[in-house]
Amino acid sequence: MTDNNSWGLTPAELRKLRSLKTPHGIQRLLDDMPYHLADSAWSPRLVLRENTSHCYEGALFAAAALRVLGYPPLILDLEAEHDTDHVIAVYRNSNDGHWGAVAKSNYTGCRYREPVYRSLRELALSYFDVYFNLRGERTLRTFSRPVQMKRFDPLHWMTTEQPVWFVAEYLLTISHTALITRAQAKRLHRLDGRSFRAGCLERAEKKQ
Repeated sequence: MTDNNSWGLTPAELRKLRSLKTPHGIQRLLDDMPYHLADSAWSPRLVLRENTSHCYEGALFAAAALRVLGYPPLILDLEAEHDTDHVIAVYRNSNDGHWGAVAKSNYTGCRYREPVYRSLRELALSYFDVYFNLRGERTLRTFSRPVQMKRFDPLHWMTTEQPVWFVAEYLLTISHTALITRAQAKRLHRLDGRSFRAGCLERAEKKQ
C-alpha cells in the first residue's frame, strides 16, 4: 500500500507522521492535542503546526496520517438529530479486514475504535450509546459511506493554508444509512447522570 508521493508535505511533516507508526499512534497524538472550539476548518498541515484540532479537523488529520502510513485515506460521517455531526477516519486491519476508527472528540466515548468491527454499520453502532447531546439524549441516527479523500487531492486538502470546508460541504450531499428506525428513536431513554458525566470528562467549553 506504499505510495512514494509526498502529497505536498515537507520532509519534516512526513517524518512526524511516519513516526506515529500505527492508527493507535495517530490516536495518541490526537488525544494529546487540546480540543479547540473555533469555527475553523484547518488542513492536516495546520493541525500539525498548531497542535490542536476539533472533531472535523482531527478526522482529516487522521486520514492524512493513515495515508502516509499506507492506508487509504477514508473518512465517514456520523449524522445526528438535535446535535452536531461527527466525522471519523476509518481503516481496515490488513490481517482480517475488520474496521477500526481514529477520531478527535470533545466527548470521551466518541474517539478511537479498535479494528474489530465486521462492517461499517457495526462500527457506527459502536458510537450509539456514547453519542449524546447536553440534554442527555442519544442523538446518533445515520452514517455515510466511506469517502475516499484522494478525490480532493486537486484542492490540496492535506496541505492548504485555506479552510477545507469543501469536504464538509461534500459530506452534506452524500447518502446516509439509518442506524435505527423512527419508532426506535421515539422509545429512547436519556442517559443516566453517571454516564453523562463520564462522557463529558475533561470536556472543553467556551470561556464566558
